[in-house]
Amino acid sequence: MCSSDLVIEIKNITKIYNLYDKPTDRLKEVLFPKFSKHKEFSALKDVSFDVKKGEILGIIGKNGSGKSTILKIITNVLTPTSGEAIIKWKIAALLELGAGFNMEYTGIENIYLNGQMIGFSKEEMDEKLDDIIEFADIGDHIYQPVKTYSSGMFARLAFSVAISVDPDILIVDEALSVGDVFFQNKCYRRFDDFRRRGKTILFVTHDMGSVIKYCNRCVLLNAGKKVAEGSPQEMVDLYKKIMVGQWDERDENSEKIIDQKVEKVLEENKKLWKEQMVINPDIEAYGDGRAEIIDFGIFSTDGNIGNNVYKGDYYDVKMKVRINEDNLSPIFAFKLRDVKGSELTGTNTMLENIDTSNLKKGDIVTVTFRQKQYLQPGQYLLSLGCTAFEGDNLVVYSRNYNCCVLGVVADKGTIGVFDSESQVNIVVEE
Repeated sequence: MCSSDLVIEIKNITKIYNLYDKPTDRLKEVLFPKFSKHKEFSALKDVSFDVKKGEILGIIGKNGSGKSTILKIITNVLTPTSGEAIIKWKIAALLELGAGFNMEYTGIENIYLNGQMIGFSKEEMDEKLDDIIEFADIGDHIYQPVKTYSSGMFARLAFSVAISVDPDILIVDEALSVGDVFFQNKCYRRFDDFRRRGKTILFVTHDMGSVIKYCNRCVLLNAGKKVAEGSPQEMVDLYKKIMVGQWDERDENSEKIIDQKVEKVLEENKKLWKEQMVINPDIEAYGDGRAEIIDFGIFSTDGNIGNNVYKGDYYDVKMKVRINEDNLSPIFAFKLRDVKGSELTGTNTMLENIDTSNLKKGDIVTVTFRQKQYLQPGQYLLSLGCTAFEGDNLVVYSRNYNCCVLGVVADKGTIGVFDSESQVNIVVEE
């Protein structure tokens, strides 16, 4: 990579905070330097990565992983304990919306105040004022003290001021989730505009669908360390492993995970679909064992396995079942629920009028449910089952309840749980 293509270089950054049990301990340490009264907390540990011109780089990780700390170092809000951040272009950050606002000032006054803090003259802010007011869309409240604003109005104004700058590099830290759904849509349109114009963007969010949709590359942090960097899909899958405790933090060479660990794991475990996915470590697996679910996976139409699918695409939910007894007529089923447990969709072989009475002991059956994804972007829980009716009684041979997450990614969302594929037409009458 040519060095001229790099607009941000993060070189071995470490950030250590001194923590004190009591405020007086800090004073005692100043007065008596030989007696240490603090504990060290490493918010970042030897983190390095580069950002290229025109790239959208996602930074993801659990709360407390160091995401906000690295952004504050990049924007000179914090100074690293060691290492350096080299920034080559003009940068704007949407970090803590409303930082620097004076609650006694009106909205108009705060626009000019923040403009001065960013480095713009009054004349330059005069030119931007109308656009900021229009984007915020808070009416006459713009002339009132911001202490009278609702949280939504405050977020609107803060975002409008922050986005009014035309930077070379834009840093977004969860700022696209402000306000109501309509204002969020407006924020995303502005974000899309930056993206289309080839701006360099650092994007920090807990919305994994947005990471996959927008980012060219992704850096994954955990406990202050860089775990890995690579494609958004691979990093999101690895992030989910960390979230459910399936990643081994003892891997000291985890930075090379894309070239080494992930590909190696996929190769070694390609016989088992579920080992190539992020599964629930607390999966509820039960049944009498006369038939047994031995494997499962989610597949895109091109055959790739993973937890995420795109809205509007066809995808396959597959499970392998071993038949352990003769004379069974199993019902194979799948179901999707939301995080609250509400059933959203599903089907089974009985509803689909598929005869399963010819199966015999020792058979290994692959059951494929091909679906078109109409659900809205979000996270859903997949359950699989193999059951049967014996007389009037439902018996469970094997059931994997909430076995994994199915993530839906989309370029556009609509309102509600599913997309009814509305077609909107406007006719102007003569």
